[in-house]
Amino acid sequence: MTYCVGLKLNAGLVLLSDTRTNAGLDNISCYRKMFFFENPGERIIAIMTAGSLSVTQTTIARLEEAIADEFADETTSILKAPTMLRVATIIGDTLSRTRREIAEQCRDLRQQASASLIVAGQRQGGDTRLFLIYPEGNFIEATDDTPFLQIGEHKYGKPILDRVVTPATGLADAQKAVLLSMDSTLRSNLSVGMPLDLAVIERGSCAVTSRRRILEGDTDFMDMSAAWSAALRDSFVKVSI
Repeated sequence: MTYCVGLKLNAGLVLLSDTRTNAGLDNISCYRKMFFFENPGERIIAIMTAGSLSVTQTTIARLEEAIADEFADETTSILKAPTMLRVATIIGDTLSRTRREIAEQCRDLRQQASASLIVAGQRQGGDTRLFLIYPEGNFIEATDDTPFLQIGEHKYGKPILDRVVTPATGLADAQKAVLLSMDSTLRSNLSVGMPLDLAVIERGSCAVTSRRRILEGDTDFMDMSAAWSAALRDSFVKVSI
């Protein structure tokens, strides 16, 4: 299992993912789940993945292969697609095809083969956009009413996002919000784990403007987690019924 979250704000995009992958209690590995496709100043596309590792890795590999193809065009390459909507469509089609093929291969073994993706980015002259792509290839988009999207073990980290995140939230506070959302998830679900990948895409930059890997024992993250726990305990004591 995993947890990935993306925020679409007036100031830009904030993305966070964990790196833990489980294949049973005694087979825990670390895999990157955040990927970037970039023509600096022209477009930036970020993809976060959750679900079957075979599905997500094959999907990413096929997207990379399509970009490298000498005959690539706007219908096949996400770096040539005319809009972010078209980017989401290409990625959704690739995910759906990959999932069906791997599910067919695993049918006799009765194994699950499913995955979902968060796609974020901006083209020059266009707005920042954020999509959640389902295993079937269809997708939804973040809006002003719901400016964040989650995949994986999302239930533990959702309450804080519901309470504090709006389109007007600044990028610094947004990073704090997603990290506290992840902290809640880490405390409640052992299938989500460090290291964490955090990225910021400022609106209009068409590039990754900030990127950070947070390792186990990171003092800033630990201090934030401890301060949040203390604040919650203090608030709990003060509330009357």
